[in-house]
Amino acid sequence: MGANFALKRNMKNINKIYIDGGFVTPKGVEEADIISPIDGAVIARMTYANEEDTVLAIRAAARALKSYSQSSINERKGYLQRIHDEIMKRMDELIEATIREYGATRERAKWSNMLAATTFLSYIPIIESYPFERAVNESRVVMEAVGVAALFTPWNSSSGSIAVKVAPALATGCTIILKPSEFSPLQSQLIMEAIDASGLPPGVVNMVNGRGDVVSKPILESMDVRKIAFTGSTQVGKLIARQSVETMKRLTLELSGKSANIILDDADLTAAIPMALQSAFMNNGQACIAGSRLLVPWTCLEEVRKILLDTAPQFTVGDPGRLDVKLGPVASRKQFDRIQQYIAAGMAEGAELIYGGPGRPEGIETGYYVKPTIFMGVNNDMQIAREEIFGPVLSVIAYGDEAEAVDIANDTSYGLMAYISSKDIKRAEKLAPQLKAGRVLINTLKHDPLAPFGGYKHSGIGRENGTFGLEEYLEAKTLIA
Repeated sequence: MGANFALKRNMKNINKIYIDGGFVTPKGVEEADIISPIDGAVIARMTYANEEDTVLAIRAAARALKSYSQSSINERKGYLQRIHDEIMKRMDELIEATIREYGATRERAKWSNMLAATTFLSYIPIIESYPFERAVNESRVVMEAVGVAALFTPWNSSSGSIAVKVAPALATGCTIILKPSEFSPLQSQLIMEAIDASGLPPGVVNMVNGRGDVVSKPILESMDVRKIAFTGSTQVGKLIARQSVETMKRLTLELSGKSANIILDDADLTAAIPMALQSAFMNNGQACIAGSRLLVPWTCLEEVRKILLDTAPQFTVGDPGRLDVKLGPVASRKQFDRIQQYIAAGMAEGAELIYGGPGRPEGIETGYYVKPTIFMGVNNDMQIAREEIFGPVLSVIAYGDEAEAVDIANDTSYGLMAYISSKDIKRAEKLAPQLKAGRVLINTLKHDPLAPFGGYKHSGIGRENGTFGLEEYLEAKTLIA
């Protein structure tokens, strides 16, 4: 049974959640408009789940855990395969929903939704080879499903974040309460339809779409929920962590970032600087991994300035459905206003604005479009260098030698990602261990979906993806005879 997308004046009514194997009308009565960032138009109206709905989802997941946690690897492989297949059937719809609802460019929308589909597929060989039982000294260690898992996913990568959490949870035998962002209901409903069509037993996956503060309360208080995986801001992640201690829930937190991109003095600037702009402006600048601090040797500053100014116009802003557009709008009016405040702060603190700046791009009157913006003359004490802006704003910071570059890169509360550009790979590889970041990319923007992803310091706890992500949903039990 599919979600009820009743059309009225080209607007969708999203008035179903998913509990115990079916789409049901929520008991909550609060409604909210879903506004497209492309033009500010209302494209959907959704009804929020409330605490009572969440309690029903927890109970359904707890009941289903008894049998699903004992399911065979072959059974789970079948579900993962079928979810992948069902997502692929909805790929065109997902791409269009991601563009219209979120403002992703067509290229980004296709990439992120294909990643969602392949993530489910990738866990099949992982659980085929993973040692769920192993001998350790005189004991036998059994890796068991942690239990009922509550999964909180963000709006900046809706389907991909759902897959990164749901796939390993299902692969280990956990049951799930999924709380997707209330700002991406079109995308999450389509993914939930694909999961429903896979034939999973009732209660294995449940979805409650509503306000985070309302839905999280019964989840955090429940002893049945043993695991929380959350992607979002560090501020909210800390709140969840504090409240989880009372019931000793296991945590995976993928949080904020303020990543440094170090350009070494031997780098090929004609390749490194365009890549640096791409790392800063990816996903319309709304990426926790964005290389938003560009660290450049003093000796290269003027050449870097020239390449930045020559390259930046290639990052065209406009209707994200067009193939020639590189940046769409940011996700909401709130995001737009927040980014404008940071741009104003950078100018007020004395940073040199060399490209972009306040307001919408010329010729765009509606929607939440931000000018891709570049500041030079930034120091690491400025607000734009210390806080996650979550928009297409790049800060260029000059340094003297490698040691100073490392000090600047590590002088942050965060540690999610770092980037290095150098012609000498061995030199870059020697530098990489000095950076306090969960991932370091050298001369590339490549994503490895099977390698662990997560951060140091305030960028989170735990890791996602591949075997490391699988183990976040497992408990070790030692058997001694």
